[in-house]
Amino acid sequence: MFLPIGDIPNPRTTPYVNWALIGINVAIFLFISWPATQLVADFSNPNFLEYLNLFGAPDGDPRRISAYDLVVFEHGYRPAHPSLLSMFTAMFLHGGWMHLAGNMLFLWIYGDNVEHRLGHAGYLLAYLATGLAATIFFGLFAPDSQIPMLGASGAISGVLGLYFLWFPRNQVKVLIFLFPLLMTTVLIPARIVLGVYLVLDNIVPFLTTPLQGSGVAYGAHIGGFLAGLSLAYAVDRLPGLLHLRANAPRVSKHRTDLVSAITDIVQSVDHGELAHAAHRYLQLESGRQRGQLATSKVIAIGNHLLESGQPDLALTVFRRLIAERPGDVGLDRAYLGAGKAMMHKARGATSAYHYFLAAIDLAQSQELTREAQYYLHMIEQKG
Repeated sequence: MFLPIGDIPNPRTTPYVNWALIGINVAIFLFISWPATQLVADFSNPNFLEYLNLFGAPDGDPRRISAYDLVVFEHGYRPAHPSLLSMFTAMFLHGGWMHLAGNMLFLWIYGDNVEHRLGHAGYLLAYLATGLAATIFFGLFAPDSQIPMLGASGAISGVLGLYFLWFPRNQVKVLIFLFPLLMTTVLIPARIVLGVYLVLDNIVPFLTTPLQGSGVAYGAHIGGFLAGLSLAYAVDRLPGLLHLRANAPRVSKHRTDLVSAITDIVQSVDHGELAHAAHRYLQLESGRQRGQLATSKVIAIGNHLLESGQPDLALTVFRRLIAERPGDVGLDRAYLGAGKAMMHKARGATSAYHYFLAAIDLAQSQELTREAQYYLHMIEQKG
């Protein structure tokens, strides 16, 4: 058995919303779901006959239909009988102790970092939004299904998608339990653990298991994870894109030639005209075009934007450089710049911390190492 049981590092802020979501799910199970499983269904319930017609009774005995079966039938999400209310209520119902425990464990491990990054209100909205996206994605592949989908795993998969993009350097503590041969814990990079969850635990079964026979909503897990990735990508890049569209002047027709643009940027950087160079650089349309510039020129542009009070645009420049030039020897300065830019964002300290760690790992000089260590110490002091 391989079971995630924790992660490092963790933010020092209190994840009130994450704790509340765990508490609500547990309370609903203890005070509604579990007691209802011990009761026989009310035969006068309007949903009883419909349930019986669709699914029949276990061993032909209607008394074996529990009150919770009808709760799930009414408040779980049925693609063939969709409702907006059931899309929300289904997120807080679970099929048993193990179903609940597994979901809450994952939410406890990964949710605090994401809440720290988004803030309390943003985290709650992201949790519900990715949960809705997961439900819709599930319904696309089983539109005629009357089997209710329930559980928080779609929304939690959205949290995992956000975590995957935002915390690539985190380590997950995994319990390895192979009784009686081995019982230990190891630290594994978060992206490996979450990649295994997405591909081996969900995509492969989704492609190889009949949709109606698995008992697991693989489609909801995949949809939630993709929604989380998309949301994280948008949160990172939308502010810079909106700022660019609102403020950057358009390139006139006679200056659209790429060679001319690159030459203009290089000469502007060399002559210290960094504001003009930044405008021209931000107007380049693709990574291939931006790749014509030396890394040192792009770093100079990013640092200028940072020093001139435009951290969102600076972050866009540094992140593009990191994404488009893996393995470049100058990426230590890009990670350092991205960390500095994140320091200007509310709740950006955790992401900044990881950027500074990456800068140290790739550092080409002792001076850069010392500067990154200075910022790490500053973050640790502030908590």
